[in-house]
Amino acid sequence: MSQEQATAAKSGAAGAAGSTGEAEEDLSEDKPMSFWEHLDELRKRLVRSVLVFFAACMVGWELREKLLHFLSIPYVQAWKEQNLPGNPSLHFGAPAAAFVAYFKLSMIGGAALASPFIFYQLWAFVAPGLYAREKRYVIPFVLFSTLLFVGGGLFGWRAAFPISFGYFLSMAGTVEGGGLTITPTVMMGDYLDFVAQLLLGFGIIFEIPLIVLFLSIAGVINYLQLILFGRWFVFVAFVIAAVLTPPDVTSQLVMAIPMCLLYVLSIGLAYVFGKPPTDAQRAAYKKRKEKEVSKG
Repeated sequence: MSQEQATAAKSGAAGAAGSTGEAEEDLSEDKPMSFWEHLDELRKRLVRSVLVFFAACMVGWELREKLLHFLSIPYVQAWKEQNLPGNPSLHFGAPAAAFVAYFKLSMIGGAALASPFIFYQLWAFVAPGLYAREKRYVIPFVLFSTLLFVGGGLFGWRAAFPISFGYFLSMAGTVEGGGLTITPTVMMGDYLDFVAQLLLGFGIIFEIPLIVLFLSIAGVINYLQLILFGRWFVFVAFVIAAVLTPPDVTSQLVMAIPMCLLYVLSIGLAYVFGKPPTDAQRAAYKKRKEKEVSKG
């Protein structure tokens, strides 16, 4: 064997060994995690998320007055539109109540600021169970989940808050027949609890398309199953809206209708990007539709 042939043989052997090493590394990366390893990974992700959340809450505390001013704009406008006497005001009934209310407000701001990191930790926790091509969606997932969460809160602030506060404050004034006046005394802590409930509710429901897209890519659900579940989702949407919003119909529609529209968008995303249904699922869907048509 010539010297050139020997060199080529050695380089080929080295390349084969390198590719074998890379394959073994890939296999080691794809090695299933045990139950206790999953728990340890979850603990790490939760600890990191909590630490970043508390750091964001400290920033929110420094911005508490600006946050309160921003969140109270719909309330102030509704007060003026109802022509209530005096200036719009919030009250606290105990010495430490204002501090507690501001602390809750800093948590609201902290949740918004820390949401990108928290969503990344969520993705990092589920990433070991995904294929390599699915792990590439980490940046779009974090970006769009943050935009949808914050955007949902802003939508609630812009659309639902004025309607809700207008409805509540419309109950103030002189009772028919005279002799009795109903004066609003809105407590600061109660106000922020109500605001946080609506912000969180709208932030979560705006995540529906992303959650459905993720589940459809993973093959857990498909667009045919979403279509079949559509009528039940409408019912669920109005139940959730009735729980999270004031008892007036308008406020419930402001939350329920966007939920239904987001669900329709989710069906489209699952159709375009999700795994297609199997032949058995298509046959079951067709059979069920034919049965519904025959009953109708």
